[in-house]
Amino acid sequence: MTAPLHEPTAEAAPSAADEAAVATAGAKAVQGRSLGRIAWERLKRDKLALTGGIVVLFLIVVAILAPVIAHAVGQDPETHHENLIDPLFGTPAGSLGGISGDHFFGVEPVSGRDIFARILYGAQISLLVGFLSAVVAVVLGTILGILAGFFGGWVDAVISRVMDGLLAFPQLLFIIALVSVMPNQMLGLTGTGVRVFVMILVIGFFGWPYIGRVVRGQTLSLREREYVEAARSLGAGRFYILFKELLPNLVAPIIVYTTMMIPTNILTEAALSFLGVGVKPPTASWGQMLSNAIDYYDSDPMYMVIPGVAIFITVLAFNLFGDGVRDALDPKGSR
Repeated sequence: MTAPLHEPTAEAAPSAADEAAVATAGAKAVQGRSLGRIAWERLKRDKLALTGGIVVLFLIVVAILAPVIAHAVGQDPETHHENLIDPLFGTPAGSLGGISGDHFFGVEPVSGRDIFARILYGAQISLLVGFLSAVVAVVLGTILGILAGFFGGWVDAVISRVMDGLLAFPQLLFIIALVSVMPNQMLGLTGTGVRVFVMILVIGFFGWPYIGRVVRGQTLSLREREYVEAARSLGAGRFYILFKELLPNLVAPIIVYTTMMIPTNILTEAALSFLGVGVKPPTASWGQMLSNAIDYYDSDPMYMVIPGVAIFITVLAFNLFGDGVRDALDPKGSR
């Protein structure tokens, strides 16, 4: 019998490079992702939320750099340009409220102050009040809400009744009455500084029950979880459980409600300035500009449109971003 022409060849052994590639691919396949990364990947897929977030960042940068931008375009929010005003009617000369290459948004009736510069400085007031009052509300609401939900009993009863009372209180009327009787100087602040400080404290104080209720409800659910019982069984104290076990799991709802609270605070500040109890002239404020524009809405409609659009875009951007953050952190609650 003759031998076969070709001997069967054995399978080639995988090289070291191939084994390393397979190991690397396997490591990548099982690589874990943090909750923050998962939420960011969800948020990136929401184009409306990303657009809102970009607009919010843009507004924050504009508010911070308002003096620099105003100086770069050669305008000041307090400089009067009477030469640009029609002496007969008191309205800006030219079309569209005096919009030109020097005055991008036109000028104010009577005074001739540059509207673009005043919009920039008005953004500082709106965002300052919106953010800081939200911080006050979040700090109070988180502390009192987590205490009410964790300790229960009379602590929960007292805090819950306080929340019910504040939610039923006429916030706007109280702020109007309080600001009207505030002194012109307080704690080293004068004029507009006093009013901004009072608005931040009062809006934040009346806003904490909303987030307090959310934190309380979440705490009531979390305190019965297995990891909390395990911490108790290992001898962990109450404050350790509060700040090490419960609070980290409350970050997501706190962030969501913070992003949705800021636009509400901005609208409240605009409403107070519109009613004349917000910042004092000549400090620029979007609500104050809307109030002044009432007398000129038929002869100079752009004076009303521009601050109104600024408020609309700001609130819409925060709402879109807040909705996206909510859906990213809590996909079960998304529509």
